[in-house]
Amino acid sequence: MAAYIPPYHPTVTTLTFGDASTLHDEAIPSVVVEKKDTIDPFLVTLDPDEPENPDSWSRLKRWSITVLGGVLVLNATFASSAPSGILPHLMAKYTFSEQVGVLVISLFVAGFCVGPILWGPLSEEFGRRPIFIVSFFVYMCFQIGMALSQNTASLLVFRFLGGVFAAGPLTNSGAIISDMWGDKDRGKALAVFVIAPFAGPSLGPIVSGFISVGGASWRWLFWVLTMFAGVCWILILIMIPETYKPLIRVWKARRLREQTGDDRYYAPMERNKKTMAQQVENVLAKPFKMLVREPMLIASTIYMSFVYGCLYLLFEAYPIVFTKGHHFSAGMTGLAFLPILIGAASAVVVYLLVFNPQYERLMEQYSPHPVPPEHRLTMSLYASPLFAVSFFWFAWTSYPHVTYWAPLLSGWLIGFSIMGIFLSFFNYIIDTYLALAASALAVNTICRSLFGAAFPQFANQMYDAMTPRWASSLVGFVALAMVPIPFIFLKYGAKLRAKSKYAPMAPTVPLPSKQSDISAA
Repeated sequence: MAAYIPPYHPTVTTLTFGDASTLHDEAIPSVVVEKKDTIDPFLVTLDPDEPENPDSWSRLKRWSITVLGGVLVLNATFASSAPSGILPHLMAKYTFSEQVGVLVISLFVAGFCVGPILWGPLSEEFGRRPIFIVSFFVYMCFQIGMALSQNTASLLVFRFLGGVFAAGPLTNSGAIISDMWGDKDRGKALAVFVIAPFAGPSLGPIVSGFISVGGASWRWLFWVLTMFAGVCWILILIMIPETYKPLIRVWKARRLREQTGDDRYYAPMERNKKTMAQQVENVLAKPFKMLVREPMLIASTIYMSFVYGCLYLLFEAYPIVFTKGHHFSAGMTGLAFLPILIGAASAVVVYLLVFNPQYERLMEQYSPHPVPPEHRLTMSLYASPLFAVSFFWFAWTSYPHVTYWAPLLSGWLIGFSIMGIFLSFFNYIIDTYLALAASALAVNTICRSLFGAAFPQFANQMYDAMTPRWASSLVGFVALAMVPIPFIFLKYGAKLRAKSKYAPMAPTVPLPSKQSDISAA
C-alpha cells in the first residue's frame, strides 16, 4: 500500500509543545535543549558505564526484567478473568443474580481505571521499584481476602481493590520498558510485553474452568492466584532494580554532596519540585486535557478501548455459544479461549519477523532524523480489517448445528488482529507524544479499562435479545466503521501533529535517499 508520509524531524530550533512546563525533567533534555555556552559542572548526569544506569545493563539483564514485567501484567490480567469459570459456584454459594456475577469480573477491571491515576505519578516521585513491591504485595493480600470471603459485599469490595493494586504492575511494567530500551529495540520489548494483557484474560477461563469441573472448591482459584502472586512478589524483590533515571540522578547527587561536602551538586528532579496544586493538575487534569484536545489521541483511545472491550465481551459470549450451544463443560469452554492466545502469539512473531525489521530499515534511511510515527501503524493496516472479519466469522458460524471448530478457529483471527492493532497503536502513541507519552497512555489505559468493565455488563442481554449471530455481527459492523482510522492517520498524521499542542511539530526537511522504500507502507 503506497502512502507518502512527510518526514519527521523534531529539532530544538523548531520543536514546540503546548505546555512545556508540564514535561518531566528527564524528558526535557532529550527534546528541549537550553542554549548555554557552558555546562553546569554541578548538574549531575549518569555516566554510560555506571552500574545504576539502565543503559549500561547487559541485554540479558534488561530482557530478564522485561519478561518479568510481562509476567506481572499476565498475573494481573489473569486474575481479571479467572472467576468466569467458577461464577455458577459463586452464584449458588451467595445466591446472587447473574448480573451481580458479572460484576465479579467487571469490578476488578474497573479497578484498572483508578490504579493508573495513582501508581504512575507515585512511581515518578518514589521510583518504580517501591511501587512494584507495595502494590503487588497488597494485591496478593486481597487475593487471600477473596479466598476467605464469607459474603457478597466482601467479595465485590476485595475484587475492586484487588484491581486497583493490580494496576501497579500494569502501569509500571510499561514504564520500565521505556526506562531501559531505546527506539530501535523498544518495539521488540513492547511486543513481548503487550502479549501479556491478552494472554492473561485468555488463560483465566481455562484454569478456573478446570477447577470447576474438577470438583475443587471455588476458593482454590483464589489460593492459586495468591500463590502465583507470591512467587511474582519474591521475583520482584530479587530481580527488579530501580530504573527511573531522574530518581537515580537524585541518589547520585545526594552521594556526591555527602562525599564532597559541596551542596551545589543537584539533579534536575530536585529543582523541579511542583506545588500540590501543580501535582494534582499534572496527574488528574493534563491527561484528560490531552484526550479532549488531541484528535489523534481521541481516535486511538476510542479504537483501542472498543477492541479491548470486545475481548472482555467474549467472556460472556463464549459460554453462550459453546456451553449452551455446543454443550461444552466449563473446562472445555475455557479451552475455547486458547485460539485467541495462539493468535496473539502469532501476531507477535509476525511483528518481530516482518514489521519490526521493516521499521529498523526505515530508521537507517531516515537517519539522522526520527522516523515519522505513522510508520508504526503499518501492521494495523492489515489487522484492522481482519478484526472486523473475525467477528463476522464468529457470528455466522455460531449456530449450534455448525461444527464448533468454525467459531473456535475464528478466535485465532480475533487474537491475531487484536494484538496487531495494539502493537501498532501503543508504539504510535509513544512516538507521537514523546515526553508526554506517559500521560497519553495513562488516559488510554483508563478508557480501555472502562470499556473492559462495561462490555460484559450488557453482553448477556445483547446476545439473548439479538441472538449470537446478530450480536456478534453488530460488533463486526462497528469494527468495520473503525477500519479507516489507521489509514486516516497514515495520510493526515503529519498535518495533525503539526497542529497539535502536545505532539512535536514536524518541519519540512529533505527526504531520505530511498524515498520509494519509505513511501511503501
